[in-house]
Amino acid sequence: MQGRLRRLTRARAAGPATVRCVLCPDIVPSVIRPRRSSRRRPLHGGQWDAALLSPVIVTVLITALAFSTPREFAFSRLLPAAPALAAAMWPVLPTVLLGTFCLLIMIGLSFAYTDLGTPYTAAAIIAVTLAAAYASHVRLQREKTLLHVRLVADAAQKVLLRPLPHRIEDVEIEALYLAAQEQARIGGDFYEAVGTPFGVRLLIGDVRGKGLSAVGTASAVTNSFREAVYDEPDLRGVVHRLEASISRHSSAFPALDLPERFATALIAEIPHGGGRVRILNCGHPPPLLVRRGQIRVVEPTIASPPLNLASLIGDHYCVDTLVFAPGDQLLLYTDGVTEARGRDGEFFPLPQWMRQQGPTPPRDLLDRLHRALVRYSDGRLDDDIAVLAVRCATVQAREQPGRASGKQWSDSQTGNRPCSPE
Repeated sequence: MQGRLRRLTRARAAGPATVRCVLCPDIVPSVIRPRRSSRRRPLHGGQWDAALLSPVIVTVLITALAFSTPREFAFSRLLPAAPALAAAMWPVLPTVLLGTFCLLIMIGLSFAYTDLGTPYTAAAIIAVTLAAAYASHVRLQREKTLLHVRLVADAAQKVLLRPLPHRIEDVEIEALYLAAQEQARIGGDFYEAVGTPFGVRLLIGDVRGKGLSAVGTASAVTNSFREAVYDEPDLRGVVHRLEASISRHSSAFPALDLPERFATALIAEIPHGGGRVRILNCGHPPPLLVRRGQIRVVEPTIASPPLNLASLIGDHYCVDTLVFAPGDQLLLYTDGVTEARGRDGEFFPLPQWMRQQGPTPPRDLLDRLHRALVRYSDGRLDDDIAVLAVRCATVQAREQPGRASGKQWSDSQTGNRPCSPE
């Protein structure tokens, strides 16, 4: 985000930016074998059943060795390990029953081998079983507390990142969110999609920083957006409302670890009936526009400042208008996608990856992107990731407006209108 801020400052000094155009030939996607993820994955199905049976397996194995080997080896002294292992995954009562069973096995061995030191081993089994029962009780209480915490986190996530409708009018919408921390539910990335009297309005953004302060800032921006989109007829008015909200929030809850708190954001509007999309980019990574196998990186004509930095850079906001015909798809994302690193240290090549996908429904596209990011980064995500895939619903036997006859992109073909800042 720091690099984007520097580029943004240079862009404003240099004047209008040039729209980058990428030609995309039809390429059949290559099959890539997934690499193993370095993250620990939870056990499912047969693996979890085998783990639950491990205390029984250990008990049977030690008992078989104790009966089949000479008494000098004294494998029976390992029996206390079984209830100790059970404490990590069993409830209290089964743990106590397993310890009792091990004690009975030891008593049975004492009849076959009279000089095994049965009293000492039996005392060890009793002591370990009691300790294991207490440890199992403590573990269950902590798991219950963790479950309650997760429920609260899930409720908070639904408030900040509520489930989006799959379709608003003629616009198909799908979302993807990946937290950098494996146990995290929410972070500093945010998105929203709302059907308003002015059309479908979309928001995606990224707050500088991490932790609860970033979550609070993201919540303030998102809640302000949900209110402003119904009242403001122009996207510039929406951004002014977001700017005021994040400024008030930063003043009320200053971040001790950050000298400046700001957020990049991108707002898009698809009017009723479709046909075009308006985009206001406040220092955010440029979206990708997909049309008939071609990929376009939609850079802003004139750079707009990130939220809460208007006092330093200026409060001039630019709205770009592009044709958004039936079948066109828009990919909005945060910098966690393009800054995901592979083993060689290279960033994830999102435009090149998009060229290989072909015509893909939004949900399938995000599922593929999820797998590709995890595979490319080997499961190590250093930043939160938020992605919105938006597609204008296809209408059969209908000529797409503004459809280009050639392979080259141009402002006249795409409907990109020059922007005059406010």
